[in-house]
Order: sequence, then structure tokens, then C-alpha cells
Amino acid sequence: MNYRILFLIVCLSVLPVIGQAKTLLVLGDSISAAYGVPVEKGWVSLLQQRLVQNKYNYKVVNASVVGETTLGAQMRLADLLTKHKPNIVVIELGGNDGLRGISLKEIESNFIKMVSMITEVNSDALLVPMQMPPNYGMKYREGFFSIYQKVSEIMKVPVSKFIFQNIADVPGLMQADGIHPVESAHPIMLENIWPSLSKLINKDINK
Repeated sequence: MNYRILFLIVCLSVLPVIGQAKTLLVLGDSISAAYGVPVEKGWVSLLQQRLVQNKYNYKVVNASVVGETTLGAQMRLADLLTKHKPNIVVIELGGNDGLRGISLKEIESNFIKMVSMITEVNSDALLVPMQMPPNYGMKYREGFFSIYQKVSEIMKVPVSKFIFQNIADVPGLMQADGIHPVESAHPIMLENIWPSLSKLINKDINK
């Protein structure tokens, strides 16, 4: 056989593997599903654009569902991990649990189970914290917000800034329902998450 042809065949067969994109899975609720704004303007779509701009070879899969809870996401997660084989999973959840008054222990347990499932398949996880409105009382609000740091410490995974930092208290950046951000808030949401996420991406690249 002509060895030049054989060499060319081998090179061509390897090229798709070399250029294959990694996968970043976003597991969230209506906040990440871009509720009330065009999907392409949501923070997850903006994340994909930033990855391309920064020459990070990642494909973003948005598995966020309006109304999702930590339990619902946990039940979906195994299939998502099998189907997409993500290198990184961003978990933006808990808001709907808190609004429904679900026990803090149950929420924490669901987060721990999800992170365990992710790390068991050698993927990295990032927790994105939420906060409860003032009318839920200081005790519940503080306990709720502390869940993310607790899970971070127990499971040794990073936690980002509060996704609504510099948004929730700024007039005009939330929709009329007071829960979902307007379009112009989504770039700020990405900025809140990006420092922690970019560290995780660089860690994954250097594995």
C-alpha cells in the first residue's frame, strides 16, 4: 500500500477527534431558560457567544426548564449525563424550592445527590446561588442562601456569585413579577457567573 495514502487516511480519521468540542451543560429553571425574554438574549446564549469569542471549544447545552426544582432536576440528571456526557455542569436551581417553602434539608440533600452524580462521571460542577425575597423571613432566607456554601464545602465544588447581584435591587432590571430579570439584566448575570465558571473551564482544559 502507498504509505503516503495510509498516512493521509490516519490523519483524516484523527482530525474530528482533535477538533471535537467539549460539552457544558446548564441545569436550571426559568432564570436560565430566559423566561420572558428572547432565548438568544438569555445569559446561557450569551455564554455560548463568549466561549466562541474566547476560543473555548465548548458546546453549551441548555437543559433548563421553567418551574424546575432540585428534585425534578435530580430525576432528569442521569439521562442528561448519559446523553450529553458533559465536561462541566452548571447548576442554577433552588429558587422554586424556596418559593414553595420546601425544607432546607431536602433542598441541600438534592443538591448533594446531583453533585455526586456529576462527579461520579468525572465531570465538574458549579453551583449558582439564589436568594429568597424579604417576605420569607430572615431565618429562612439566611438558611436557604447558606445551603450553597454548605454543599460547596461538603462536595468540594465551587460556587459562583449570587446570580442577581447588582440586579435584584436595581429599578428596571426585573420583570413585573419581581422574580424574572429583563433582557438587559442577562449580560450582568453572565458577568456574575463568569469568574467562577472561567476558572472551572481552564481547569477542565488543563486536565
